[in-house]
Amino acid sequence: MGKVRFCALMITALLLTGCSGSIVGNEAEELALQIRGEYLAMERYALNADITADYGQRVYEFTLAAAMNGEETTLTIIQPEAVAGVTARIVGEDSILEYEGLSLETGPLDEEGLSPVSALPALVEAARTGYMTECVLEEGEQPLLRIRCADPEQPPGTGREVTLWFHPDTHALIQGEISIDGMRVIGCVCTDFTKG
Repeated sequence: MGKVRFCALMITALLLTGCSGSIVGNEAEELALQIRGEYLAMERYALNADITADYGQRVYEFTLAAAMNGEETTLTIIQPEAVAGVTARIVGEDSILEYEGLSLETGPLDEEGLSPVSALPALVEAARTGYMTECVLEEGEQPLLRIRCADPEQPPGTGREVTLWFHPDTHALIQGEISIDGMRVIGCVCTDFTKG
């Protein structure tokens, strides 16, 4: 009787291991974890980004050139022309906006101080450390890996959620969105992504 119970426990353990292996073996999840490792290891990146910031009654659109090297991130506005050249430098939690005395203030999008200027670093930080709640390989004209990051203790559609799309072969960040309580406040389309 003891041998039968032992065999039954071993078979159950093997079946559970098989289930666990199929979850871990999910292609989208494996790719997401590989990308996370690369983004954690990168010491620098550069890209251009078209950013839309939606405040509900006001919508702002920017094109930024972004570069991160070590601890410093530099964001330079390319469009609109009226503020082209305005540069923000972010080192740790400190940021400086500079351009011949010209300033640009749009206000925060959430209680944590999210702004159009801090949105791009927030997207990259989510790729590096965000809690992944969903990983999906999307088919289409251009296949993409979609990763959603959110607080696991909050129901979907509440708090801050970040959705990222990556090229499945190059692992370049293609697009990102930040939602607050189910409303998209930041939309971002990235081009010319390089990392090192």
